[in-house]
Amino acid sequence: MNLAKLVTSINTELRIAELPDYANAVNGLQLANRTGIVTRVVAAVDATLPVVKKAIAAGADLLIVHHGMFWSGLQPWTGATFERMSLALENNLAIYSAHLPLDVHPILGNNACIVRAMQLTPSGGFLEYKGLSVGVTCDAALSLDDVLARFSSALDGGRVHVCAGGPKITCKIGISSGGSGSEIAAAAKAGVDTFITGEGPHWSYTLAEELGINVLYGGHYATETFGVKAMAQHLQEQFGLPWNFVDHPTGL
Repeated sequence: MNLAKLVTSINTELRIAELPDYANAVNGLQLANRTGIVTRVVAAVDATLPVVKKAIAAGADLLIVHHGMFWSGLQPWTGATFERMSLALENNLAIYSAHLPLDVHPILGNNACIVRAMQLTPSGGFLEYKGLSVGVTCDAALSLDDVLARFSSALDGGRVHVCAGGPKITCKIGISSGGSGSEIAAAAKAGVDTFITGEGPHWSYTLAEELGINVLYGGHYATETFGVKAMAQHLQEQFGLPWNFVDHPTGL
């Protein structure tokens, strides 16, 4: 598959040019490869040196990630940064990153995938960022234990930390992957009584108790594996490109 045509297709599907994001996200193709051809895709959460090494070992010429090469800001091309760039260039590995556009996609997004995996039905959005609803809400009357079981199953049995600060029977569930746990007040303002996210600061737990909402923390990394997998699977279905997922968890 021609890399330029593939990137155009992904950009269109994810609305890269239309959607806002943080400055360091730099959504889209972040590094081209020498041949301009893609034969195998690897999906991963972070474009780090260990992940680049694993992608190369897997025979990929395109790495699709959620957190790109510039997530930590501008850095000199020395040390690990130089090694990462050099290895990618020497091994014909292109790197494509999509952050918020992949969070919010109604089918391929992290939140949409979690909703489906939990067998819920989306009812709206919440957590506004520059006019974009980052999170997804679901109206569901479920026991908190049931919600926890569904979320744990979606994470393949992954550990979920629970703040049971809200009702035992849910009414409005809000889902926003990654580091959205700092948005407790915004979730409560949106009428969410059970907030499913990745991680949050220490104070998010105590604030949730005070505001009377439940929070289920599934881990930043774990909740953001969904979108890149869905995107890679989409490319396989559209263009016949084989893919695999490179797991490099942070435990956070």
